Amino acid sequence: MELFFTNNIEGDRATLDASESLHCTKVMRHTVGGRINFTDGAGGLYLAEIVSTKGRETLLQIISCDREYQKRDYYLHMAVAPTKNPDRFEWFIEKAVELGIDEITPLEGEHSQKRVFKKERGERLILSAMKQSLKTDLPVLNQMTKASALIKDYEQREGWTKLIGHCRESKRERVTTLLEQSKKFQGANYPHKILIMIGPEGDFSVGEIEQALSGGFLAFHMGDSRMRTETAALTAVSAVYLSFLP
Repeated sequence: MELFFTNNIEGDRATLDASESLHCTKVMRHTVGGRINFTDGAGGLYLAEIVSTKGRETLLQIISCDREYQKRDYYLHMAVAPTKNPDRFEWFIEKAVELGIDEITPLEGEHSQKRVFKKERGERLILSAMKQSLKTDLPVLNQMTKASALIKDYEQREGWTKLIGHCRESKRERVTTLLEQSKKFQGANYPHKILIMIGPEGDFSVGEIEQALSGGFLAFHMGDSRMRTETAALTAVSAVYLSFLP
């Protein structure tokens, strides 16, 4: 199945913008009368018929919409420090979207080497990965945020499982153990809301870790392996994905 994207929907009609229209009609060679699938990025999977391909837009007649397609039991927010090599962080973004993620925040920690992030490029990667993996929820990509500011923002938020991964010597639980505990704690709450923080190559500072623990975060580890930032982040996404498989 091919998947296109548009949130330009009015009643039973939808319109693909110039970029999506070009891909649909010129690259994939769909023509008037043909049927395609598209998503609105808000959980809907639509079946539609092409009505017109005039100009730079493609007009669609909606036939049906499935709001339950690939619906997940959790909302995952990953806050991850971008790597010095931008390709590695972009790799993480792409693979995280393929597995299933709802929100990404690039973090600036006290030990960060990378303090600039190109949000527009990240959004293009997310859109492409969403369509390629047949997801119907378009993840939110936030502006780069200081770790201390994000921790402070989530201190008072209730109903969230808040986890911070670090390599310093202290009491830490396995991430899978904490996820299982969170499922019991949150009970019937739907969806389960999870925030996971992964620090830069130099790890979170002692002050950032102490602030997080004081703010209700739980510290976790993923075994004895020493992982790169992007590997640890994707492993955490995978742990959530596997924990919530039906």
